[in-house]
Amino acid sequence: MKKLLMGTAASLMATAAMAADEVKLQLQWVTQAQFAGYYAALENGYYGEEDLDVTILPGGPDIAPPQVLAGGGADAMLNWMPSALAAREKGLPVVNIAQPFKSSGLMLTCWKDTGITSPEDFRGKTIGVWFFGNEYPFLSWMSQEGIPTDGGEDGVTVLKQGFNVDPLLQRQADCISTMTYNEFNQVLSAGVSEDELVTFKYEDQGVATLEDGIYVLEENLEDPAFKDKMVRFVRASMKGWKWAEANPDAAAEIILEYDETGAQTEEHQKYMMGEIAKLTAGSNGALDPADFDRTVATLLAGGSDPVITKEPEGAWTHEITDAALN
Repeated sequence: MKKLLMGTAASLMATAAMAADEVKLQLQWVTQAQFAGYYAALENGYYGEEDLDVTILPGGPDIAPPQVLAGGGADAMLNWMPSALAAREKGLPVVNIAQPFKSSGLMLTCWKDTGITSPEDFRGKTIGVWFFGNEYPFLSWMSQEGIPTDGGEDGVTVLKQGFNVDPLLQRQADCISTMTYNEFNQVLSAGVSEDELVTFKYEDQGVATLEDGIYVLEENLEDPAFKDKMVRFVRASMKGWKWAEANPDAAAEIILEYDETGAQTEEHQKYMMGEIAKLTAGSNGALDPADFDRTVATLLAGGSDPVITKEPEGAWTHEITDAALN
């Protein structure tokens, strides 16, 4: 019996010693192809190969990733850089450790019959905008245009937008926020013709900012064990992203498997993954300093009400990607 107990204890100790390191990742939105690289890494065993036990936490319209990170509910979050830099300036020391998305997919989609042909025509109109940090690119753009966002004939009325396109379809808004890979297709799928719409891509307007970066708390990077865990996490995640780019339909199928809501359709997720691949193409995960500088310049150029008021310091690092990718 004693030998049996000793053997059991040794087995338990060995199991504990072999336990994978836990990582919790907070997504910025619900489970969809926007996050296919992470789900692909999970499903294909890339995290397991790095001795990681990764839990992916879906987001939603009422979940602010910086708040989750600050509260200790996640080890890493996905966030748009305007939101992350605004949070950092307000006292939450978040740091970008990787940037899988190279390009922006953000746009405004408007009814053509409203007479809108340029940003100047937004005056007096109602525009749907996502909040919880996603409003910053829009607010910065309007500030640069000199267009107030508190309503009135000379300004825009901002409508807090949920996760669907109903405000446009039901004529509650003249324009809504859409992503090239998601909501724009939802509008078309509802039977609206592209000829009935006018779109404004942030990239084309010169106000595009970085989206979907991986962020952690600065203080955690002082822990060598945490840094090592993030190196492995980023390496496996980028392997997942490159696999998803090369296998878009299979990546979409993985998303459907992990979508607990059952709200996603195969057709839409395959469309989305095809568009997402265009935004991650050209990135190996390392943040391009020129893209960071462009984003900062856009946010600082907000006139009397900029998103951030000073050049951020220490807001990103190559330390993790240098170790992960070399």
